[in-house]
Amino acid sequence: MLSRESISTEASNSFACFEPLGVILAVMPWNFPFWQVFRFAAPALMAGNVGVLKHASNVPGCALAIEQVFQQAGFPADVFRTLLIDNRAAKAVIKNKYVKAVTLTGSTAAGQSVAANAGKALKKSVLELGGCDPYLVLADADIEAAAAACATSRLINSGQSCIAAKRFIVVESVLEEFERRFVAHMSAAKMGDPMNEENSIGPQARHDLRDELHDQVQKSIAKGARCLLGGKIPVGPGAYYPPTVLTDVKKGMVAYHEELFGPVASIIPVKNERAAIQVANDSIFGLGAAVFTRDVARGERIAATELEAGCCFVNDFVKSDPRLPFGGIKTSGYGRELSHYGIKEFVNIKTVSVK
Repeated sequence: MLSRESISTEASNSFACFEPLGVILAVMPWNFPFWQVFRFAAPALMAGNVGVLKHASNVPGCALAIEQVFQQAGFPADVFRTLLIDNRAAKAVIKNKYVKAVTLTGSTAAGQSVAANAGKALKKSVLELGGCDPYLVLADADIEAAAAACATSRLINSGQSCIAAKRFIVVESVLEEFERRFVAHMSAAKMGDPMNEENSIGPQARHDLRDELHDQVQKSIAKGARCLLGGKIPVGPGAYYPPTVLTDVKKGMVAYHEELFGPVASIIPVKNERAAIQVANDSIFGLGAAVFTRDVARGERIAATELEAGCCFVNDFVKSDPRLPFGGIKTSGYGRELSHYGIKEFVNIKTVSVK
């Protein structure tokens, strides 16, 4: 991936080569505290850079464990270091002359802050931010398969995933069947102690996040959304929120526009394929998207040319894979992680021309 690329010009020899930039700062989130870091660190270090990590404040144990893993693997002591600092101190790290670039996975607000500080210092940034991923269920879809995949995606990590399915845009002719099958899959998920392997839904990360999610649900219901499942805070300890399904979601509702970072699904009925695509793209976000149809060529066309997102899947839910580039557009960020595109984000793409 980092070998020289020969380019034919009038020169006797011309090529592009790839050199490391130096120290890369990573600002990482709590929801996948190991995977998010390794998918930055592995390509960045393989390209010859070194990394410093500012992890989320509620996962310092994970941050220190990752540093220890690199040392146990035989890396020199200072190739990857964890900084136990707060957000204010992170701004000073971005400004530090030894730091050459920064990458962040997190909220849109956090991305705006990091991008602003990196921009002031004229340093490159890669941002992987929030998403409100649309899943299109067309009239010719395998409804049972679509409902199962949609429920699985919506409930990943108790719904706390940027690429979890958020908006389910369903053609009216199959709406009733999809609602019935989707609710069945969502209600089958058991909520409880995540250390019990029979449970698939654990608590939300914090009580304030759970309460904010519930407020989004209640505001949508007040605007006319119908709640088919869940929607109530359970009695007892823990920041639990049950699998929840809202339908008749329309433009102007919180559940239509905002990212619901928990196990809450928004079903948006539409008349046809064209309307489904328009609703899917009617968002400030552009991270992932999926389309379900028995016509694979149709699905591929929609995914490749119609949907405004960085990652589009056909008849499957969106996921990150080290072999595929990962990232978004619009307020979901810019730049790419993973694959050969990700390993080249933090290198100097140098042109060499020999007369």
